[in-house]
Amino acid sequence: ELLMQAQRASQRRDVFHTSFLTPPIIAEAMLAIEKLADIKAVAQGGYPQAERCRISAGHPDSMRSDPDVVAALSISGNFRLEPCSHGDFLGAILGAGITREKVGDILLQGERGAQVLVDPELVDYLTSTLEKVGKVGVSCTQIPLLAIEYEPPRTKSFKTVESSLRVDAVASAGFKISRTKLGSMISSGDVRVNWSLVSKSGATLKAGDVVSVSGMGRLKRHSTSAGF
Repeated sequence: ELLMQAQRASQRRDVFHTSFLTPPIIAEAMLAIEKLADIKAVAQGGYPQAERCRISAGHPDSMRSDPDVVAALSISGNFRLEPCSHGDFLGAILGAGITREKVGDILLQGERGAQVLVDPELVDYLTSTLEKVGKVGVSCTQIPLLAIEYEPPRTKSFKTVESSLRVDAVASAGFKISRTKLGSMISSGDVRVNWSLVSKSGATLKAGDVVSVSGMGRLKRHSTSAGF
């Protein structure tokens, strides 16, 4: 489907844009598009380490500059007494009637709120309608992509003699947080394995799996018997 649309766009000297896609789908699609003649593709998520990106594909002559397909919003409020998770911000946006594929990464900013990458078509609607995240009153404003505050990826590799390769055991050791806290982070949608949400603390990890915890970085499991 995506490849056919990319080919049609190229023939029409046009550019086709996908919605926001997850890393495994982006990797597969970019690989497939690269094999096609006369098509250039670029994946953009608003900042260098973005996980969710939109692919733009078209004829090289039509793709002289990167298309403007991602906008950034700042959702700010006082979250000091009511901390909100990634899931709370996403829930507030989806609750406003927005579909998931129109929303890119959500970067938490602690007590200040979050920065969110979205389809530019949503900017006017969200800045005028988003007033609450959880119980906290918020203001939503557009910011330039250059104002996105992100950290270079901190993918830790470490050796630990965790007898269990359950995600909660490994992540609590790697990030030095209690299993109880990690359990509640899993419940609120802040823990992912290979960019997919984890729903159970007891999920087991395979060699090469990447565990990411919102705001804390990533862990990668090595292929040694008990090492990370």
